[in-house]
Amino acid sequence: MIRAGSAQVAITPPLGTHMAGDGAGIRRSAQKVLDPLYAKALVVECGARRLALLALDVICITEEYTRQIRAAARGLGFEPEAVMVHALQNHSAPSIGCMMLDPDFPLLIRPGTEYVTGSERAYCDFAVPRAIEALKTAVQKLAPVEAAYGRGMAPNLAFNRRGIGINGSNCMPWFYSGKQYPLGPLHLCSMEGPDDPEVGVIAFRAQDLRLRATLLNFACHPVNLYATHRGVISADWPGAWATAMGSFFETDNPFMVLNGCCGNLNPWPPMTPDFKPDHRRMGLALAEMARKVMERMQFAEVKCVEWRFRRIPLPYRDIPKARLQEVDRILKRHPQPAWNRNKSAVNEEWFLAASTRSIEYCRRRMPEFLYEIQVFRVGDAFIVGLSGEPFIEGQLAIKTLAPLPFIQVAHMCSHYTGYLPTGKGIRRGGHEANAYCTYWAKLAPEALDIVVRNVKEMMKELTA
Repeated sequence: MIRAGSAQVAITPPLGTHMAGDGAGIRRSAQKVLDPLYAKALVVECGARRLALLALDVICITEEYTRQIRAAARGLGFEPEAVMVHALQNHSAPSIGCMMLDPDFPLLIRPGTEYVTGSERAYCDFAVPRAIEALKTAVQKLAPVEAAYGRGMAPNLAFNRRGIGINGSNCMPWFYSGKQYPLGPLHLCSMEGPDDPEVGVIAFRAQDLRLRATLLNFACHPVNLYATHRGVISADWPGAWATAMGSFFETDNPFMVLNGCCGNLNPWPPMTPDFKPDHRRMGLALAEMARKVMERMQFAEVKCVEWRFRRIPLPYRDIPKARLQEVDRILKRHPQPAWNRNKSAVNEEWFLAASTRSIEYCRRRMPEFLYEIQVFRVGDAFIVGLSGEPFIEGQLAIKTLAPLPFIQVAHMCSHYTGYLPTGKGIRRGGHEANAYCTYWAKLAPEALDIVVRNVKEMMKELTA
C-alpha cells in the first residue's frame, strides 16, 4: 500500500504586515485577522518514490523561496522536482517574495517602503520555516492508506470576469446594486469566456477508516474579502471550504485546497444586482458538494506514484516602441519612486513605468521566460502544477480528452509569472493584457497554448 501523511502550521502574519494584491504600489496593512492562514503539506509515498504538495494561504511564492523549501525537502528524501509549492493566490494575505517588480529592478529599499515590491522579507522569513515544518510533520505522519477519487459540479460560484463592452473593449465587471443599474449593466455586451464548475476530491484513508489527507480542487480568485474588507486577513473561500469540511468529517488531519486556473474568474456574477460576496457561503457550498462526492467514492489500493517536471521557454510579448520611450522619459525623471505625502502609495505613472521596465530586466536574465510545469500521478488522478495565472480555458483544455478521469490543477506554483491569457484575450486587452505592458502581463499570445501542449505530453508519458 502507498503511505500518506498531512499536516498544517499557521502562517498568519502580525498586524501591520503588507497585504499584496493591489496593482499600483498601494500600501495595504493588515488591520484585523478574521481567520488564520496556514501552510498545509501532503506527502504521498510508494516504495522509494515520494512526492509532496505544499499549499500556502498567500497570494504568491517566488522562486527564491521555493528553492529554500525544496532544499529542505531534499534532506527529507524528496527530489526537488517532486515537491510542488502552491500559493492559493489569496488577496487577503501577504506574498512570499517580490511579485510586483522584477527582483533585478534597482529599487532602493528604505524602512517602510519595501512593500512597493509586493512583499516584505520579514514575513517571508517568518512563513517559509513554518511551511518546512508542516512538510516535516507530514513525513512523520506517513501511514498506509487507500485512495479514492471523485468529482462533482458546483455552478454559480465562480464567474468569468472578462466583460466585453458594446464598444468591443474589455472590462472587469464588479458587483453592483439594482439602484446603480436598474436595467442591468448596459455597458456590457457579453462575457468573453467560460468558467469551470468542477469540484475535485482526492482522499486518502487509513486502515482504521479515518481520513489521513484530502485534496480539494476548485478554480476562482479568492477575492471575496479583498473586495469588501481591504485590511482584513483571511483565507477566503479556500479556508472557509476547509473549515466546513472539518465540521462534516471527523479527522485530525487538514483538508488541503488547490486553486485552479482562475486568471479570469471572480466570485461574483456580472449580471446579478445586489450580490454580496461571502467567502463563508461560498466555502460551505463547495463543502456540501464535496461531501456528496465523498459519500459516493470507492477506496482502493494505489500502486502508482509518479511525476514529470519540465522547464519550458516561453516568448515575451512585444512592447511597443512608443511605450518604451514613455517609460524611459518617466524613469529618467524619477529613477526611484515618486511618493505621496505619507508614503502609503507610489505615483501610479511611475509604478506602471517601473512595472514595464521590469519586463526588460527579466528578459536580460532570461532571454526566453523559463516556465515550470509539474505533473504528479497518484493512481487514477493527475495533479498538475502551473506557474502564474493561466486563464480557465487552459485548464479546460488540459481536462479535455485526458488519459485519466480525475485531474486537479493548481496554479500559482513555484515562481511568479503573471497572467497567461488566451490569444484572443491578449488581443482584446484589459487588466490581464493591458496596453501599459506591465510585469504581470509580459507573455506572448501563444504562451498558454504552449503550456497546455506540454502538460498533455507529460500526462501521456505518465500513462504510457
